[in-house]
Amino acid sequence: MTNTEVQSWLDRYIEAWRTNDREQIKALFADDATYRFHPWDDPLEGADAIADNWLENQDEPGTWEASYRPLMVHGNRAITTGNSSYTNDRVYWNLWEVDFDDTGKCTRFVEWFMRQPAP
Repeated sequence: MTNTEVQSWLDRYIEAWRTNDREQIKALFADDATYRFHPWDDPLEGADAIADNWLENQDEPGTWEASYRPLMVHGNRAITTGNSSYTNDRVYWNLWEVDFDDTGKCTRFVEWFMRQPAP
């Protein structure tokens, strides 16, 4: 993976999040992908389970903005950074571990996030 390819995947991730479109979500992940919201969580397993969870826990369109970019890319592994800002003044800073297969689909996703304290 290159920085450009990882950025393209991140842009598609944000678009899938924005639209809550099941097929766009599933297209990001390999059939046997794992997804953890915290490093210690048991993972969601499989693109269908990931899409199901996203759709059960939607952020309403227009209530948030997000910006992510690759921080480091090594082979098929990337570390990305960014933030998500919500209209209710919540801001989260994120670091994501993302492993990809040779087709550019995510096989392993681990989220590390922190909520920014209120000013």
